[in-house]
Order: sequence, then C-alpha cells, then structure tokens
Amino acid sequence: MSSSAAASSFLAIFYILLTFFIRGSISATYSNPNHQLSVDFYSKTCPQLEQLVSSSTAQQFQDSPVSGPATIRLFFHDCFVEGCDASILLSSNPGSGVPAEKDAHDNKPLAVEAFNTIEKAKALVESKCPGVVSCADILAIAARDFVHLAGGPYYAVKKGRRDGQVSLASRVKDNLPRANSTVDQLLNLFASKGLSQADLVALSGAHTIGFSHCNQFGSRLYNYRGTKKPDPYIDRRLLKALQMSCPHRGGNKDVVVPFDVNTPFTFDHMYYGNLEAKMGLLTTDQALFLDPRTRPMVQALGKDKTQFFQAFSMGMEKMGSIGVKLGTEGEVRRYCSKRL
Repeated sequence: MSSSAAASSFLAIFYILLTFFIRGSISATYSNPNHQLSVDFYSKTCPQLEQLVSSSTAQQFQDSPVSGPATIRLFFHDCFVEGCDASILLSSNPGSGVPAEKDAHDNKPLAVEAFNTIEKAKALVESKCPGVVSCADILAIAARDFVHLAGGPYYAVKKGRRDGQVSLASRVKDNLPRANSTVDQLLNLFASKGLSQADLVALSGAHTIGFSHCNQFGSRLYNYRGTKKPDPYIDRRLLKALQMSCPHRGGNKDVVVPFDVNTPFTFDHMYYGNLEAKMGLLTTDQALFLDPRTRPMVQALGKDKTQFFQAFSMGMEKMGSIGVKLGTEGEVRRYCSKRL
C-alpha cells in the first residue's frame, strides 16, 4: 500500500471514530436533563411566559389562597409519578376503563383549586403563545410563584419539559410517601427519584403552609401503632385541639387542619421548630426530628430561614428535573386535561 493510500485509509478510520465520538457525546448530553432544561428556553418563542403565569397565579392566590399549597403539592405528586410531565393533569378516558393518575386513591385529596389554577394559566399562555409552552412547565412555574407569594424564596425555574402521554392510576401508590411512612421508607423513595436525605428534609418544609385531612393523622390521636393510645411524641395541647377537630367517631371526613398551627399561611421555617416542639402533624413530619439521621438538618433549618430557603430552592430544582420528557418526547398539549 502506498503512503498516500495508507494516509487516506487512516483518515477514513479517524473520521468514523470521530463521528461515533461526537454522536456519543451528543447522546450523553441529550440524556442528561440538566443540559436540556434552561431558564431561557422560551426566550424567543414566548418571552412573556413568566409574566403571564405570574399574573394568573397572583389573581388565583388572591381569590383562593388554598390554591397555593394545593398547587405545590400537585407539582410534587406529578414529579414523583412518571416524572415532571403534567401526567397528573390528564383526565381519565371513560371509554377505556383505565383510570388516570388524578383519579388514584392517593390523589383524591388534591384540591380542585390546583387543577383550576393550571388550566387558567394555560389558557392565558395559549392566548399569547399558542401551542408552544407545555403544561409541565406551567405547573413548575406556578408552584414557584405560589411559594414566593406566600413569603417563600423566588428561584429560577428551568424550562423545556414536554407533556407526558401516559397517566395510570395504578402507578401512583408505590411512588408517593404515606402519611405514616418510616424515615427508611422515605429515604428509599427519595433516593429512587435521585433525591438525597437533605432534599427530603428541605422539601418536607413545604408543609409550612397548607392543610391535611383528619384521616391522614387520625391514628396518632387515638391508636398510635396499634397501642390504642395517642402518639407520645405529640404536644398535649396540640393533641387535645386535634381531637376536638377530629373526633374518634362521627367526625366530618372533610375537616382539615393546618400543618403549621403557628403560621399556617406563611412560607417560613416555623415547620422545623414545630417538629422540635412535638407539634408535627403527620407521622412522617415528626419522624424527621426523631430520627438521628435527619434531626441535625431539621434543627439547622429551624434556626436559619435563609438556609432553609436555599435548601428548598435547590430541592425544588432537583425535583423538577425528575424524569422530564425532552426534545421530541411527549407532546405540548393545548388543554392540560386531555392529550392532543
């Protein structure tokens, strides 16, 4: 073989290898959601997006304050099942006989105000930027807006999510924490979503606002872990107040009580101080203080609101990247409750 032929052969092999390398690099980058979601994703296609959503959430917050914690919870329930893809917003198809996520037993308590909030924001965005912005991104932005409207941190929301096309009630139960989950169960669940112990403690701080139904903590009041006695790790005054609101028998199943009895409508770090004072509402809340692995961070965030806000913002960004659909995956719905 001549030297020129050898050189040509070498170059051919080199370019083939280079092509595979470039393709591999692109593929690796594409598969990493942190490289795809960006704060300015809609800077050219819908530059007024943030202002549109914020105007809608501000009005909703004024008209129906419960929309705030309800929407934050809706975002959590969406991301933990199928990823942050707005699959929780899809309505069940009566003809299929297969219920969607929103009709799962664990999602029944989700307030209708949260779903209405996203529908209103989506309609406003569609009027200005038709067919461009996903319901998944609107839900992520709205959750952030409500955190801030209640006094919490304002953090940048990375965008670029696509709406999922699969929504099955059967996938909900094993992907959401229970009101009486142990810390081990919580840690394992969060780890399966790529979230750390620190994320668990910080994101639990969302319970600084919002309400819970009596059936989520009733066993703590009357039959803690089968003892037929109240949970010993609950403040006696709080116990009496909760028993009055949630009687053992004959109570109204629609009764709700605040997670944070001190500042129920303010997004602050009081939640953590409540845990130290035995005033956590759910078993999972109080468990974070009782467990030696999570107690130090509970105490640290209870002393420093700035640290809590930073940790919470980081946790929300990480959670908002769970299982996102990118590029040509999924779709961009015109109406959040039904597929294209």
